[in-house]
Amino acid sequence: MKKTARNIYLGLILFLMYAPIVTLIVLSFNVSKSRAKWGGFTLHWYSSLFQDKAIMAALYNTLLIALVSAILATIIGTAASIGINAMKAKGKTIMMGITNIPILNSEIVTGISLMLLFIACRVTLGFSTILLAHITFCIPYVILSVLPKLKQTSKSTYEAAQDLGAGPVYAFFKVVFPDIWPVVSGFLMAFTMSLDDFIITHFTKGPGVDTLSTKIYAEVRKGIRPEMYALSTLLFVSVLVLMICVNASP
Repeated sequence: MKKTARNIYLGLILFLMYAPIVTLIVLSFNVSKSRAKWGGFTLHWYSSLFQDKAIMAALYNTLLIALVSAILATIIGTAASIGINAMKAKGKTIMMGITNIPILNSEIVTGISLMLLFIACRVTLGFSTILLAHITFCIPYVILSVLPKLKQTSKSTYEAAQDLGAGPVYAFFKVVFPDIWPVVSGFLMAFTMSLDDFIITHFTKGPGVDTLSTKIYAEVRKGIRPEMYALSTLLFVSVLVLMICVNASP
């Protein structure tokens, strides 16, 4: 009886979570603009989506920002993880607490704080400020992905490689880097978080610069077009594939 009740409860939770998404996906293939009736199957909204120059510009900005911010956040986060791992226990605890603050902090607070910082530094809001903001909030996720594995590596192996004549950089890539392969998971996580972010992007973007999330928000305020169903479906599928890659990576 308990097992049946547990399965029913789990099924209800999954239904409430995914029924709206399934509905959106179905509507993206509906030939009718009406959300109340099914008019037949079509791919017209997808082809219309890719012919929209504004949306394609937003897609380009989104992918470029996500890729560059993920790469830079991965490099900085990996270096930070190595530094934190080399600290003593007290210093490591303090640094991990500081690192976790951006994750635990509300996104709207982070977004407003970054916006005010850019304004105070007289930095014009635009593509560069979005990129800097995304790098900032992605770094903690990389650290959380890399640091646990780094703790499992043996420092003596790295020192032995240096004793045998390897330089610090060569020893790192030959000995340490293979053991912290989850850095790839950190990169994929950072890419996913950047791709999916709206709140921080909304506060740090300038006029005339849009990512897919802010473009969808602007379009929905005017009225929901069927192309937005198609775009949201593609975003959902992209994030789903990336999350599967993150969880499947060693």
